[in-house]
Amino acid sequence: MIEIDIEPKFNNILKFIFNKKNSKKNSILTSLVSSIIKNVKIYGDLALNHYTKKYDNVDINIFKVSDEEINKSNKKISKELKNSITKSYENIKYFHENQINKIQKKITPVDGVNCWTKNIPIEKIGLYIPGGTAPLISTILMLGVPAKLAGCKNIILCTPPNQKGSVHQSILYTAKYLGIYHIYKLGGAQAIAAMAYGTKSIPSVYKIFGPGNSYVNKAKKIISQKTSVSIDVPAGPSEVVIIADNTANPNYVASDVLSQLEHDTESYAIIITTNKQSWIHEMNKSLKKQINYLENRKNIINKSIKNSKIITFSSIKECIKLSNEIAPEHLIINCNNYYEWSKKIFNAGSVFLGNYSPVSAGDYATGTNHVLPTNGSPKSYSGISIDSFIKKMTFQEISKKGLKNLSKCINTLSSEEGLLAHKKSIDIRLK
Repeated sequence: MIEIDIEPKFNNILKFIFNKKNSKKNSILTSLVSSIIKNVKIYGDLALNHYTKKYDNVDINIFKVSDEEINKSNKKISKELKNSITKSYENIKYFHENQINKIQKKITPVDGVNCWTKNIPIEKIGLYIPGGTAPLISTILMLGVPAKLAGCKNIILCTPPNQKGSVHQSILYTAKYLGIYHIYKLGGAQAIAAMAYGTKSIPSVYKIFGPGNSYVNKAKKIISQKTSVSIDVPAGPSEVVIIADNTANPNYVASDVLSQLEHDTESYAIIITTNKQSWIHEMNKSLKKQINYLENRKNIINKSIKNSKIITFSSIKECIKLSNEIAPEHLIINCNNYYEWSKKIFNAGSVFLGNYSPVSAGDYATGTNHVLPTNGSPKSYSGISIDSFIKKMTFQEISKKGLKNLSKCINTLSSEEGLLAHKKSIDIRLK
């Protein structure tokens, strides 16, 4: 089912993973998304209506979801789903509450000098929730819970409409559960542009959060480069690397592969293993069998599986080395002594240890955040946390004695830089 590479060169496998799209395709995507962003900036709602017709096949003039639509969602989803949303919410809230730094100490580096940091919530944020091939209610929880805990005042949510011009009931219910009422029927690159520039219908924000397809990810990247609006993480199609030895259950590994491949045609799974052909045969056999039970996502999986590989090495050490080079969004370490091997990992979005730690658990209910950097970005980016929704502002209060204690240092450095006005601003206060 999945192509096997035996002891490949690292450069070859990295090229396979990160060059799935050639430069020509990337150039076409950049040009198309740039055009969408430009038109939304110039034409506002007219452009939003045009692109919603084109990409979502529905004519929408009023993008904001009404209070009536939101309230109806309470009656249209099951009690079981409501209970599951509540349980997931509680775990995510508990995990993220423990990230909040409530103690803000004053620091005195020199007598007479007091410095401190204040955490300030980002005032206006936009959440993008994919809803095209699957209504990602879990992503609302992953973004909405820390946003609310951080104290963000103005939160808007954009999500693609269906062909009837409505939003999935579970998305509406979850947003309402979190206290998010400004919901807009808008998806794709046009939603990112609308949140960045603002239109008559869509308010502008200071930071945009949420995963999406290649169009959405490209739009976020362009917006972050061309405006003062920041983004959370480069979060594109889902990906997983699985490090497995003979203690890994091949049926479990196959299920982990499929749970990522069903997200998007651009998703991928890489199994890095020390196992022999017999284990690989069992895993592929299980993979084939399990695909047959996934009729609703089979077409997606049959495409995304072409992005995937099984790579064999003679040692777990080599497996770890390649994983750190790939820097995957999700990493499963399913091998003997997995906890000790996990200490060797320094590039990954989120790590799952052992036979009973599937990525699906983290996607929904362990409490950790599932909005993670992809495509090698974990080398320099972290996943979403409370800190993603706040900015840090520093303060300093200096007495005359404190300024005198610093004066020699400041004057020497400013003189060396040739910035004499800096020196004089010190001297004038000490005469």
